[in-house]
Amino acid sequence: MTAELRAPAEVQHPDRFFADGIWIEPSTNAVFDVVDPATEELYYRAASAQPADMDRVVGSARQAFDHGPWPRMSHAERAEYLVALGEGLIRRARDLSRIWSSESGAVYSLSAQYCGFFGEIYKYYAGLAGDFPFVERHRPTAGGSVGLLVREPVGVVGAIVPWNSAMGLIAYKTAPALLAGCTVVVKSPPEAPGSAYVFAEVAEEAGVPPGVINIVTADREVSELLVRDPRVDKITFTGSTAVGRRIGALCAERVARCNLELGGKSAALILDDFDLGTAANALSASARVLAGQNCSNLSRIIVSRHRHDEFVEALSESFAKTEVGDPYAASTEMGPLSIRRQRDRVEGYIAKGIEQGAMLATGGGRPEQLDRGYYIEPTVFADVDNGSVIAQEEIFGPVLSVIPADSEDHAIELANDTIYGLNSAVFTDDPDRALRCARRVRAGTVGHNAYRQDFGIAFGGFKQSGIGREGAREGLFPFLETKTVVLDAEPSALRMMNIRQVSQ
Repeated sequence: MTAELRAPAEVQHPDRFFADGIWIEPSTNAVFDVVDPATEELYYRAASAQPADMDRVVGSARQAFDHGPWPRMSHAERAEYLVALGEGLIRRARDLSRIWSSESGAVYSLSAQYCGFFGEIYKYYAGLAGDFPFVERHRPTAGGSVGLLVREPVGVVGAIVPWNSAMGLIAYKTAPALLAGCTVVVKSPPEAPGSAYVFAEVAEEAGVPPGVINIVTADREVSELLVRDPRVDKITFTGSTAVGRRIGALCAERVARCNLELGGKSAALILDDFDLGTAANALSASARVLAGQNCSNLSRIIVSRHRHDEFVEALSESFAKTEVGDPYAASTEMGPLSIRRQRDRVEGYIAKGIEQGAMLATGGGRPEQLDRGYYIEPTVFADVDNGSVIAQEEIFGPVLSVIPADSEDHAIELANDTIYGLNSAVFTDDPDRALRCARRVRAGTVGHNAYRQDFGIAFGGFKQSGIGREGAREGLFPFLETKTVVLDAEPSALRMMNIRQVSQ
């Protein structure tokens, strides 16, 4: 670790918000303390939005959509700005890495690896400008000569992101929205607003037209004003299922569009033909990423009853070897939990697991050698009842539950016995068996012999894990409204448009 890396990353205007293409002063002096979870020391302070501030940034986005040039540009013209945003974020990757580690406790080797990729997301969506079917030609079936299915921007988008991985989720929400022609308000989390500030700085440098990108940091009460505001056409949210339910209900009141990427209690099924040591190593490695603060974490592990004890021993041994400590240290494999209340929450679930009779196989406390920071030991519970609290509720920490099953059918039944359906995995040497099980598990992603999530295909959940998909081409559709246009004659403008012919 070097003193330079430990120093706060460059955030130019944490005391302001970004709207109308400029940095605006907040309406009050209210601030949030952003705390480094590894040291429990103040990292920096960020402005706290009040109702007047939220009103202003929403008005900026509405004005830009209704009267600005952005929605009226071609997709190719908007794509040029997306490329500039992507390149700007790539140049700022080191700043973003430092922010992620110092705000959220992400291991620096991981944050450095991923932050260089976030800019590529904007460049990917820029590449869709030429071949995505924004306009399709159909043969009219009820009169008329020319039928068009036109996909137009949904309008003003409120993007609400969580504290565990803010920049990546900002990218997967704003890049497709911007290509579609939407204007956006990014509501950054009070615990980790730095990535959003850097994004605004990059947008300013790229010359994005005023009001297209707006940044504000707010608590839950003020954030609800964004969700309620009739000037906001769509909300895209990543966070807990409890908050997602609230947002969904508020959007339903005014029939606003919403995408909800919510919680998970994802299952890994270990079938009898797969090596237990290999499975244990794979699952312990994935569980320590972001200290388990990952909605798609494989936190329920289902294994045959006759192999349960052997697997628990292998998993406990593998997980207990995890090097927990300073996110900037080269040897660290797992950093702290991001915030104090999250550590308290995880400790409460560990206590509940013991109270309800699960066997604590390893971990369960705070690392003895770390006297400060929001650290928790990698924890494994054995012989867990699938109906218990620790098997049914999202813990959002490095806590794994091993659940015995009597057969393959029983394992799938246990995997599906949850309100969630975000991620899953099947460990087997037989790919046909893996596919058969994958089709029966009700989850948005099923990995084979590993934890996997692939935003390059699509990401999202079944059941109460959410509504809609993010990533790749699927992630563009939620920011578009479809319009049917039927014309009596073919206009000359059609020759200038990139139109896909749909056979009928």
